[in-house]
Amino acid sequence: MPAITYELVHRDEKTGARAGIIHTPHGSFETPIFMPVGTQASVKGISPDELKELHAGIILSNTYHLFLRPGMDLVREAGGLHKFMHWDRGILTDSGGFQVFSLGPLRKITEEGVTFRSHIDGSKQFLSPEVSIAVQTALGSDIVMAFDECVPYPADFEYTKNSLARTLRWAERCKNAMTREDQGLFGIVQGGMYQELRHESVDRLIEMDLPGYSIGGLSVGEPKEMMYEVLSYTAERLPSNKPRYLMGVGTPDCLVESVERGIDMFDCVFPTRVARNGMAMTWTGRLVMKNKAFEHDHTVLEDGCGCYACRNGYTRAYIRHLVRAGEIFGLRLLTLHNLWFLQDYMRKMRKAILEDRFTEFKNDFFRNYDMRGKN
Repeated sequence: MPAITYELVHRDEKTGARAGIIHTPHGSFETPIFMPVGTQASVKGISPDELKELHAGIILSNTYHLFLRPGMDLVREAGGLHKFMHWDRGILTDSGGFQVFSLGPLRKITEEGVTFRSHIDGSKQFLSPEVSIAVQTALGSDIVMAFDECVPYPADFEYTKNSLARTLRWAERCKNAMTREDQGLFGIVQGGMYQELRHESVDRLIEMDLPGYSIGGLSVGEPKEMMYEVLSYTAERLPSNKPRYLMGVGTPDCLVESVERGIDMFDCVFPTRVARNGMAMTWTGRLVMKNKAFEHDHTVLEDGCGCYACRNGYTRAYIRHLVRAGEIFGLRLLTLHNLWFLQDYMRKMRKAILEDRFTEFKNDFFRNYDMRGKN
């Protein structure tokens, strides 16, 4: 049996939205799912026990950051990432490609791989498909991502075509470098905003018969309408019996639109990053807690919310005070709330799929959700 398998439970009768279960060596989790991001082997400010209270079945860690610090040898010495960070559920590691290519002029791409300067100390480093897989092998994650180039937006056709060809060659090298039977390799669909290239990417990756497929190179600055168009014609071409993962998406509007198009898995630093900037996510829109409107607001962040902050009666006025005073507890309360919100959001989305009322769920959400945010 492959390390990673997907079980389709139900597909909404009117849309492409699907409810499933993904099985990993460290447990199973229901989809659609949002994965909290633990970039450096920790979801910022949150303990593993608190993540379990949020019902998180899998988290994401970052190969690039762990490669640079503390290094794969130390994590291997500790018994792998699960033991190192005291997390016994699923872990997905990205390949490091997105971070490397975000370095811009600090990196050089060749067929062999990418030479770059560390953002920590400026030292010269090298990542290739084989090195990325070696690092992820040492980390011992359940889901391993192929090393790829995330093409910027905009990018012309010739550049994107050449980049895709190299990315596909790198995917083959990643597959050949896999050595552990308890890990599953996901390919990454690239091709920029060009349908012809996206289809080529999907078709070539399907030929590799990988345990799962992710879609990269979206939410990189393109208009949302373009993102949804590319996502639609890409997702519908992916195998129905494998997990589908959209990388780097975590806002409520993009999540529901993507689930409608058949996506199962998501990750993004958005909920934790905005929490550290004093913003709360709610069913009616975002709350900027620094604003004066909440100074005398003695209600919780959201009525009926099951997060630690709301469940225990921490008020908007109190959290505003903590945020303005620079108290870490305030940012922790917002982080716990935002992650609870997204986990609850995905659970309710799944329930709507199972009951064949996904369109109703989506329409109700947008009817009540203020995209501009609140004071």
